[in-house]
Parts: sequence; C-alpha cells; structure tokens
Amino acid sequence: MTTTTGGAGRLPTAAEEARFWALIESAWERLGAEPAALRRALIERDPAADDEDAYAIDKWLDPFLGNLLALAAELSSQELTDLDRVAERKLYDIDRSDVHDVTDGSDDGFLYCRGFIVAMGREFYEAVSATPAMAIVDAECERMCYLFTHLHDERFGDWPETDSGISRESGRNTAGWSDA
Repeated sequence: MTTTTGGAGRLPTAAEEARFWALIESAWERLGAEPAALRRALIERDPAADDEDAYAIDKWLDPFLGNLLALAAELSSQELTDLDRVAERKLYDIDRSDVHDVTDGSDDGFLYCRGFIVAMGREFYEAVSATPAMAIVDAECERMCYLFTHLHDERFGDWPETDSGISRESGRNTAGWSDA
C-alpha cells in the first residue's frame, strides 16, 4: 500500500518507521550502558539548565554510526530506500523555525542539528518535536542526514528514489517556517 501526502508524495508506513527506530535503538544498544545513560539524561534534563553535559554523547556518535551501518549493510535496495524515506521525513518534520531558534546554525548546520536529533532516537526526537527547547545548540550529526542514501549509493550505484515529494534540506518545510 502506498501512502501519500495528499498527492505530494509517499509517506513512510508505520512498519517502515518502526523498523527505522528499532535499527537506531539496536545500534545504540550495542554500545552499552554509558551512552544509554547519556541519552536518557538528554531526555530527562531541564532544557533551561546549563547544557555542558549534553555534549558528552558526542564521543559515541561515530561508534553508533558504525553500528548502524553494520546493521544496514546487507539490506536490499528497497529496504534502504524505505529507511531513507523515514529519515527524510523525520528531518523534514522538524525543519521548523521553533527548532531552529534553539539549535541555531546555517542551513547546513541546521540540517546537521536535525541529524543529531534523529540519531539520538525516537524518544529524544519526539521530545524535541513536542518541546523544541529540548534541542541542543549546535549538536550535530551530519552523517545521519544521508546515511542510508550513501549506503544505497555504495551498494547499488545510485541514490534511492523515495518518492516522498519532500526535501530534507533546511527551510523546505514551509509549514514549519510559516511564523518566521
């Protein structure tokens, strides 16, 4: 079944989203207790407090991304396309002025900040989506933004066709910038 956004393009299915978030959680779980505690602290912190400790997770991003790539390494073209569609949608949905007001950054910098939000997993993503103050200034994860795109290209020689009708680039979600 193809789900569309009122003719604008294909939306990820619930199953695709569940697989996406499960893959992210599996990649984090392989790293053990310390990054799990740091991620939990991000979700439970007071966003008005000093965020110095919020950056402690940075040292775990490369190992996390390595695990994510390993988990996705043998997936089919369609599976990688489905995961990329979810990543694209998640980045698009938080492409909003209220999130940018917290994270700051140029167009590329804001995209990478949104990549960090997605990389932290579903709980943090939903916390930031509901309460943008939960985002962290200048916390970035550039590779997360196109991880499945690049893996698809490496394995199959082209970028996946998500048929979403959207762009993950900054400022493309016009509804998210309507008050800007």
